[in-house]
Amino acid sequence: MTFQNETNAGGINRRTLLKATGALAAGSLLLPGFARAQQPQKGGHLILGIDNASSTDRLDPAFYFEAYAYNVGLQLFNTLTDLNDDGSLRAGLAESWEPAASGSQWIFKLRKGVQFHNGKELTPEDVIYSLNHHRGEKSESAGKGYLLSVADIVKSADHEVTFQLSGPNADFPYLLGDVHFGITPDGANFDDGIGTGAFILENFQPGVRTLVRRNPNYWDPERGHVDSVETVAYNDKSARVAALISNSVHFINNVEPRVAQRLAANKALALHQEDDSSIVLFAGRADSAPFDNLDVRLALKYAIDREQIVTSILSGAGTVSNDNPIFPSNRYFATDVPKRAYDPEKAAFHWKKSGYDGNVVLSASDGASFSGALDAAQLYQQSATAAGIPFEVNRVPADGYWTDVWLKQPFVASGWGARPTADAMLSLIYLSEAPWNETGWKNKNFDQLVLAARGELDETKRKQLYHDAQVLIIDENSSVIPAYSAQISASSSKLKGYKAIPGQNGPRTAEKVWLES
Repeated sequence: MTFQNETNAGGINRRTLLKATGALAAGSLLLPGFARAQQPQKGGHLILGIDNASSTDRLDPAFYFEAYAYNVGLQLFNTLTDLNDDGSLRAGLAESWEPAASGSQWIFKLRKGVQFHNGKELTPEDVIYSLNHHRGEKSESAGKGYLLSVADIVKSADHEVTFQLSGPNADFPYLLGDVHFGITPDGANFDDGIGTGAFILENFQPGVRTLVRRNPNYWDPERGHVDSVETVAYNDKSARVAALISNSVHFINNVEPRVAQRLAANKALALHQEDDSSIVLFAGRADSAPFDNLDVRLALKYAIDREQIVTSILSGAGTVSNDNPIFPSNRYFATDVPKRAYDPEKAAFHWKKSGYDGNVVLSASDGASFSGALDAAQLYQQSATAAGIPFEVNRVPADGYWTDVWLKQPFVASGWGARPTADAMLSLIYLSEAPWNETGWKNKNFDQLVLAARGELDETKRKQLYHDAQVLIIDENSSVIPAYSAQISASSSKLKGYKAIPGQNGPRTAEKVWLES
């Protein structure tokens, strides 16, 4: 057993794992071999077992909703920027960038000599076409919200693209590293999968399997080590773990903490824990009954036992959240807001005050949203019922969850991975016009705070603006966020080079890892 992330989520930490494997000395004995393994090896057929796959999945990044599509998309497409292992910005297809007009304009220099999978060389026209794919009133792109502030994108030199924004945005380069902003040739159909990525598409079966082969002309010599990658859909959590144990796959995502504790004793496996990686969330629609009633929202915020969610669902691999989507590791996290504990009396008070007498129906599924979502919904049902709230759980299939249930039903289990900046998270799902505004909550004061913070260069003023925006979400938004969870993945101990990156939405696992011979 090796543990390749030293961070601690308060649950399964390095000490726990070393204890589980027998002794500290045993861990020390692994170190020389671990050090030798840091030189990437070429070759091999990598097999990933990934959840959240659907028969409706597409290769077009505009329609990426969850982990499976993220994994496959980043094998094919590159973005202008990327993240280093410490979460700082890394050059992607853009080799450099600089602001102008006080941050209202950003100029990106494109990397020269980069070829698409069809042999075409990367040009500014490709970048403009690919990013405009997500803009405009008719765009259905999941990344549309990030580009709402972009007023224009123009070619400003042979290998240069300039973005004109509607206002200053100090974090804009981070947004262009988002998984949705892959680049394809000008005029191409994204669903053909032609990018500049480390791998070339061989076969795509939505909801089943994707096969790619190594791109011999890949521009980044530090990545793209294996000869081919097979990404297999494993929505069932037990089947995913069984596939890893039986050596049918080299890597699986989304391992339940209680299962990870059992895997820790297997020396043929390695666990990878990413702290502060996602939020556990239940989203109610604020634009329809019963969540258009503030007292209903408050009743449901007091009716959930957050500590129980952390201990029972996350097995301690997480921390309590106070309905705040900003992670404690973010420098703008509001530390002074009192936490809302489970309080059945206050829940009953607000429920009665709301005047609503119907049932609350929460839709949840195993294999979609966050791990353990159905069990968490049932725990929520128990604690809410104890407060006198008539609460039902609607169990729904994982396949099609993001197209047929999410944004369709009034109250659903959801979940979001960390984003590299506060603005990225708030712009994605909380601004009034955000395409993924899953609660339908619209608040002009909140919008003004986020937009002001985006362009504020004074750090003290910016922190206060983000603070006030968080308070509005906590007090008035119709999402219930009981916990921040750590993300746990597992792999064969022969898989090397994996590194969870804080704030990265979409893992670049396939292009970074290698198989030890």
